[in-house]
Formats: sequence, C-alpha cells, structure tokens
Amino acid sequence: MSQAATTSLDGSPKLRLSFEAGTLLVEGLPEGDAQGLPGIQFDFRTRQFRAEAIWYRTVVEHLRQHRIPYTDDARGYDPVPWSIRIDKEPFPHQAEGLKSWWESGGRGVVVLPTGTGKTHLANLAIEKARRPTLIITPTIDLMNQWYDELALSFATEVGLLGGGSSDIRPLTVTTYDSAYINMERLGNRFGLIVFDECHHLPGPTYGLAAVCAIAPFRLGLTATPERADNAHTQLDALIGPIVYRREITQLRGRFLADYRVETLYVNLTDEERFRYERAREVYRGFLQDSGIDMRRPNAWSQFLVLAHRSPEGRQAYLAYREQRALALAAPAKLNLLARLLDRHNGDRILIFTHDNATVYKIARQFLVPVITHQTKTKERREVLLRFNAGTYSIVATSRVLNEGVNVPEANVAVILSGSGSVREHVQRLGRILRKSGDKEAQLYEVITRGTVEEFTSNRRRQHSAYGGE
Repeated sequence: MSQAATTSLDGSPKLRLSFEAGTLLVEGLPEGDAQGLPGIQFDFRTRQFRAEAIWYRTVVEHLRQHRIPYTDDARGYDPVPWSIRIDKEPFPHQAEGLKSWWESGGRGVVVLPTGTGKTHLANLAIEKARRPTLIITPTIDLMNQWYDELALSFATEVGLLGGGSSDIRPLTVTTYDSAYINMERLGNRFGLIVFDECHHLPGPTYGLAAVCAIAPFRLGLTATPERADNAHTQLDALIGPIVYRREITQLRGRFLADYRVETLYVNLTDEERFRYERAREVYRGFLQDSGIDMRRPNAWSQFLVLAHRSPEGRQAYLAYREQRALALAAPAKLNLLARLLDRHNGDRILIFTHDNATVYKIARQFLVPVITHQTKTKERREVLLRFNAGTYSIVATSRVLNEGVNVPEANVAVILSGSGSVREHVQRLGRILRKSGDKEAQLYEVITRGTVEEFTSNRRRQHSAYGGE
C-alpha cells in the first residue's frame, strides 16, 4: 500500500501533513522510507508514516530547509492579531523574559518568583505570537483566575475546558487533567500553549498535553522548576530550555516585598521525648536490619513494600508515623503560635501545616477559618475574599495554598510543619511577597528541636531566598 500524494508544479511528489489523534501523519513518502524526516516512523499497523504531534515544528522546519514541497493539513488554525487592551508598561524582568523567549524561537521556560507578574508576561507572549492560545493550569481555581485575567486583557470571548465547561475558543484556558485527556482531538487547534506551573507537566499522563499537540510556540512558567525526581529534565523536550530566570533575592525590595526569615525552636516534653526516641529506635532498627539506605532514591518505596510483609515491618511503619507526628505536631508549637499571633495582632497571617489534623486543631483553639483539600470551592473562594478584604486576618491551611493563590495583603507566614521540598518552602514564602505598598513580609519556621524535623528544615532551606546556594 503506497502513501497518498499530490504533486508539485514541476510534477515531483508533494508531501501532505495531517493531524490524527495526537499524532502527525506524513503522506507521500515511499513505503518504509522516511527519507530523514525527524521523528517520523513507519506505523506497521496502519502502514502510514507517523510521529508524535510535538514533532510538527521540527518536521516543518526540515521540509522548509531542504525545500521539500508539502501541503500542511495538520495545522487547524490561522494567525490571530491579538492586542492587549490594558496599556501597562512591563517591568524589566517581564520585558527581558519575553525577549529571551522570543529570541529562543518562542519556545522555553521562564522562571520568575511568585508575585512578579508571570500572567502579564504570558499575555505579552500571546500578543507577540499572534496564534490561537491554550493556557494550561494545575487547578480549577487557577483556571478561573486565568479566565478572569484573560477576559480583562483581550477583547475576545475566552473559552473554558474543565470544571464542567467545554467551550473551546481561539483563546482557551484549561487544567492539566482536562488537557491531556482532550489533546488527541484538540492538539492541532492552538499555535501557542502556555504551561502554567509547568513543573507539573513532566510525567506519563500530564506530559501528553505537550506530546499530543503540534503547537510550534510553547511557554512554560514556574517559580520552581526543579523536582526531587529529576523529571524537570524533561521540560527541555516538552516545552524548551530555561530561557530566562530571576530569583527572589534579585527582585526583593523593588518588585517583591522585602522580607525576613526567622527559625524558631520548640522542645518536646520528657514524656514526648521518650516516645519519640522509642519509636525512632524501632523504625531505624528495621531499616538497618532490612538493609535500606534512606539516602537512595527508591528507599521509601522499598521501605513501604517490606513494611507490609511482616508484623515487624508494620510495627516499624507505625513507629515511623508516631515519631513523625511527635516532631511535626508537637503541642509546644501551638503555644508558640499563640505568642506569634499576639505579636502580629492586626497583620494578615497565613498558617501552614503539613497535615489536616493540625489545621483543624488550630481552627478550634484559635477560632480561625481554615482551607484544606476538603474545603468546597465556593467556601474557599469566600474565605480568601474575606481575608483579602480584611474581614479575616488569619487563615490556616495545610498544602492547598502552596501555589496559585493571590493573597497580596498577606504579610506574615507561620510554617508549623512541612515536607523537605525546597519548592514547597519557596512557594509558601512566595505567598507573602506580593508587593503592596511598603510592606515588609515576615516568615517564621517553627521546628521541634532534636528531631528529624531539623534535618528536614536544613534540606528545604537550600535555596538562595534562605541564604542557600
């Protein structure tokens, strides 16, 4: 079976590009011979030449460079003369980021701290690229924030895909969950894709949002691209390289609020210390007997597997949870929190914990509103609106406010517990750094002395914003 083909004016075969279910088809090649086209492979199931849709730009550039005639039926869009209707002079880092991205071929990742205007930078990129654009976000809340921003910035109807909506327009915003599911049918309708919080993208599922799209222009936005599993190395292939980067320390004072970071320590009681050391001895003894080195990348998975194979393993797992709970949720932390709330009476305070149980305990003891993953969208929006308006001066949360929430009036953050993730720590700091007048932000990190939490604190503070490298 030969590939269907048209001919050019001089009678030579003319290739035809088309889009099918997240892939790029090339018709007109001799069977079994891709003739050096990058990414193209012969699909023996359908006896067609095929590539992942992400190869579209590379294939087209190759055809143009070698002056190979072709018909492009893959691209399902035309240029759009976007124009931002809000006349706002970009900050230097926004203008520099846009310039670096465009000079890199309109492909790549821009790394900027939270609160420095990544959304406006994206608007400038949309205007510059002049292509139908899809913005992909990690959450419904962020999708709605982007929708509002785009509706203000551009004189056009904005589409929504996700959260019960399926309205596809030349300017559309969606979530990673909706994007990877629908990209097989929508992957040829956008010339630019903006990947917000793009550190979420790498992986076998979300990654399909990039792989199954032909979009020649791609912009990734994040404050913290690095991931503990090193999956961030995939961003180069999925979006492009990091083309511009600025850190909190480079923008503090002028474009971000100035800030101070203070680490405070609490102690376990004698009884809590005894329980902690006893549990830790059981846990570490099992690790040693099982030959598990927790410094290795797969050690935690190995521990979980072995822990469920024997009574000793299950006891070790329970011991791990007990010593961790004693460190992260030490009662002395709430006593210290009470003093901090008195000290900052009148400030706008965010309290972060690692677990919901502590959040609800704070809510009961201090009578403050909370936001967890269990909080309904409407209630969460209402709490944040009242916090920004000053009706609420304190909000406690676990991990749902780590990214993508606009709380410009917040100026104090108290981290009672968290993971060892550098990203999480930087994101929590970012929540209080949005510029608002002459405010100076204050972040407190509360650590239980003489526990594994000290090691965790040292690990997550390895960032320039905290004096790390």
